[in-house]
Amino acid sequence: QVQLVESGGGLVQAGGSLRLSCAASGRTVMIDSMGWYRQAPGKERELVAMISRSNVTNFVESVKGRFTISRENAKNTVSLQMSSLKPDDTAVYFCNAVLEPVVSFPRKFDNAWGKGTLVIVSS
Repeated sequence: QVQLVESGGGLVQAGGSLRLSCAASGRTVMIDSMGWYRQAPGKERELVAMISRSNVTNFVESVKGRFTISRENAKNTVSLQMSSLKPDDTAVYFCNAVLEPVVSFPRKFDNAWGKGTLVIVSS
């Protein structure tokens, strides 16, 4: 399986920046896309940003222009650079990896999740 460990969360003032990192270990060859989700208090978990094997990215509308996502060539780390942070960005941020554990048809996918890292943006 794949294990994901996040780092970089913390407390930051509105307008500030943070960089979240996620390191994958285990059977990293299984990893397809990687990304970040977040869950704010009382809210459902939402997709923040995703990046494919070929570095195609997607962002939730609320972070476009403020966040960037990247992954290293080895495809075992993914980072989320967050700038111009807002109090609404406060959440636990979870690293996610979409896994394809076997070659099959239809294609079968699974997900790996980190335990989360807390980001608090104060006003």
